[in-house]
Amino acid sequence: MSSAIVDTHAEAAALGLPPLLIREPLAAFLDAHGLGSGPLHAEPVGEGHSNVTYLIRLDGAELVLRRPPRPPLPPSAHDVLREAQLLRAVEPTAARTPRVLATCADETVIGAPFYVMEKVEGEVLMHAVPPVLDAEEERRRVGEQLVDALVEVHAVDWRECGLTGYGKPTGYLERQLRRFAGLWEHNKTREVEALDRVTRWLAAHVPQSGPATIVHGDYRLGNVMVAGARDARDPARIVAIFDWELATIGDPLADVGYLAATWAQPGDEEVGTVFALGAVTSEPGFPLRGELIARYEERSGRSMGDVDWYQALALWKAAVFLEGSYRRLLAGTTDDPFFALLDTGVPKLAERAWELARGAGR
Repeated sequence: MSSAIVDTHAEAAALGLPPLLIREPLAAFLDAHGLGSGPLHAEPVGEGHSNVTYLIRLDGAELVLRRPPRPPLPPSAHDVLREAQLLRAVEPTAARTPRVLATCADETVIGAPFYVMEKVEGEVLMHAVPPVLDAEEERRRVGEQLVDALVEVHAVDWRECGLTGYGKPTGYLERQLRRFAGLWEHNKTREVEALDRVTRWLAAHVPQSGPATIVHGDYRLGNVMVAGARDARDPARIVAIFDWELATIGDPLADVGYLAATWAQPGDEEVGTVFALGAVTSEPGFPLRGELIARYEERSGRSMGDVDWYQALALWKAAVFLEGSYRRLLAGTTDDPFFALLDTGVPKLAERAWELARGAGR
């Protein structure tokens, strides 16, 4: 027997799998921090398949909670308190992030560390364009805003805002290759020849990185919130960037490569599960991948000559990371139906990464 949300620790102890939320101790924690009182209602937010996000409602308050998924977890993954540290650090900057209201390292409260942030009003674009964006000019603006918001993140002075030590500013790409190669050995449930080919190619063609910046690590349309577009005086705009689980200090072009690699456009075949998540951007009005890359190059002043390498890196990392999710499915620690798609989805991502590698520099 399993249940994601229960009322008490006694109910949690009787389950075969640990719950994700325990209402009564969570309500007591929030009350003690002045973040609402009374009966607590919780519901899942979005379609994230890594760290878990809930909308929390109490008397007079709506909050958003982030916690790790159920164990077992890969080493160093799903560190939500590290995520909260970055959000608090960049709060005074131009980076478009939600405000963290409280953190909790005490796993006895709900069974895992967690943090609570403000609820931001807007839309997350996943499978369909909401009515407020039912115009080509608004969809183009969203794509342009997505690039501009990333440029803002990369412009943050991470030393000035207290993130010295958050990540090593040199050797980022080499560390990514070592870390994810090791993570593959931890996560893998089968041999994937295309992934092994990409691993070797990436290591043999590492580009020279420029000055280090904050790197989001999972920057895509599904991880931002869009508001506005109610009338001509209130155009569409990105108001918040979410899911900073993979953030660090490193090469900013890794974010651009990931954004481009997961950006669907007309004429694409649906390649792997990551492309499926971004299929909405195939609709008329959204910029093409090349336009996103060109806008970033113009706004940031960074050359995008090695963008194919960064795109291949992005899909390779996604395949490695998602294999860990597939491993959890096989172990019976999750029943998320998305993970069943990874049986074929991970190899497809690896094949797409190899296609980019073979085409690099042409």
